[in-house]
Amino acid sequence: MPNLLIATRNLARNRRRALSALLTVAVGVIALVLADGFVQWIFWAMREATIQSQLGHIQVMQPGYLNAGAANPYAYVLPENSPQRRAIESTPGVKLVAPRLAVTGLISHGEMTVSFVAHGVDPKKEAGLIKALSIVEGQNLASATAKEVILGRGLARSLDVRPGATVVLLATASGGGINAIEAKVAGVFISANQAYDNAALRLPIGLAQSLLRVNGAHAWLVLLNDTERTVDYLAQFRASFPASANKLEFVPWYQQADFYNKTVVLFSQQMNVLRLIIGCIIVLSISNMLVMNVLERTGEIGTLLAIGFKRKIILQLFAIEGVVLGLVGASLGLIVGYGLAELISAIGIPMPPPPGMEEGYTGKIRITLNVMMNAFMIAFITTALAGLYPAWKASRLQIINALRHNI
Repeated sequence: MPNLLIATRNLARNRRRALSALLTVAVGVIALVLADGFVQWIFWAMREATIQSQLGHIQVMQPGYLNAGAANPYAYVLPENSPQRRAIESTPGVKLVAPRLAVTGLISHGEMTVSFVAHGVDPKKEAGLIKALSIVEGQNLASATAKEVILGRGLARSLDVRPGATVVLLATASGGGINAIEAKVAGVFISANQAYDNAALRLPIGLAQSLLRVNGAHAWLVLLNDTERTVDYLAQFRASFPASANKLEFVPWYQQADFYNKTVVLFSQQMNVLRLIIGCIIVLSISNMLVMNVLERTGEIGTLLAIGFKRKIILQLFAIEGVVLGLVGASLGLIVGYGLAELISAIGIPMPPPPGMEEGYTGKIRITLNVMMNAFMIAFITTALAGLYPAWKASRLQIINALRHNI
């Protein structure tokens, strides 16, 4: 405690240099909080968009569907009314279970015919699931039995159709023949993936079943109340419904989110480089300040050694100065960084359209405990380490040479 008090007073003796060092540490922490918070918001937004619009938290399907379903989709249809589905939906913490039936075929309007990929969905269930889809024209699907579709904007442009137009869907039915149905275009949507919008449409699951002449769905999308508990529920479902007995496979969202996973790896590596750069700046700045402090106080250090202070005590005094600078500077940086993050999030960060999207978005800063702790620990540890060399240098001064600075 006395050493801490002495070290604090020593820093206060040269306020200008101490404030400069504190500012360096604080600015480093602020930069880390804002940069890491923005990257974490990107991760969160991509994750939720992937879950909400495409995959759900967990997909339930027949074993082998992901590998062989494209070649023989009719061999992997889940029954319409299943006790397993009702049991999953009644599990505490499960928000909803939405059936989806995959459809591929041709869509025609006038003389224009193009291929499409689609999902037959239950509009009531999807209302809580497709938040990442934005209806830009018309309206969303109304019911599970309506003869209507919504088209991706790119597909609508290819067909030159608007809401209210009539299109014809052709697909290979379960019996092997070609089946066709007419449907009204209810609306046009955009998603987070422009390539998907160029070929995708959605239709009520009842209409999809009529087109394919099947009774069921290829997958049940399980939406949870808490994304962070996906692994827990995955283990629970696999234990409750073993594949050998129930012919059900449970696939978590992250197992199929290849683009998201690679983006996280790339951005995480970039953040590590930024942390390294800021850490080096802090080390060099604080080390330089403390070395100058040692040079200016050489006579004082010689006096302390002459009156009996041990070299270990001198080392501790200067090392504690680095710790105090790190603690105060990092704390100040966290406070200012958090305030700036809240302010920036309230205003929003206008972002241009990223690759694969037609429209920009408004970014935010997502502050989590992990973001705050990482920024604090990097600044605190690097500042404390930066004080070790000046402290060692001060403790190794020769008494005679140091006392000469008092003359």
